Amino acid sequence: MPAGPQLPARRLYKPLADINVTPFVDVMLVLLIVFMITAPMLAAGMRVDLPQVSAAQPLNAREPVIVTVARDGRVFLGADEVSRDDLPAAVRTKLMGDPTRVIHLRGDRAALYGEIVGVMDLLARNGLGRIAIVANAQAGGRSPAGRAAP
Repeated sequence: MPAGPQLPARRLYKPLADINVTPFVDVMLVLLIVFMITAPMLAAGMRVDLPQVSAAQPLNAREPVIVTVARDGRVFLGADEVSRDDLPAAVRTKLMGDPTRVIHLRGDRAALYGEIVGVMDLLARNGLGRIAIVANAQAGGRSPAGRAAP
């Protein structure tokens, strides 16, 4: 019998007992990219062109309660000046126990930011949390028709 190359008694290759994490990392990075792309779409919703109607009424036909912070820091509820201490009670009276009504907080452009935030904080600390800050629709204080907004 011819003597050929002999393999050593032990094997040349041992089985690999470690887990290869490279494909796992690749899949995780792809999933991360997919979620980063789709997450903003889920939060914003779909854009639709809504139809125009003339007879529909809004769900909440009640007028909002309007709180205004003037340039000099005075606070008004509707057209009446109110002290800051009396503001939460006066707003509660105007809301008439309706939790769906919204408080519109309007601040003069020249009013100090801290004054407006202070009024918002005062209302929120007294359990009046449905507050919306009102601003003009377009920069420059002009409405789409080209005249000053109310």
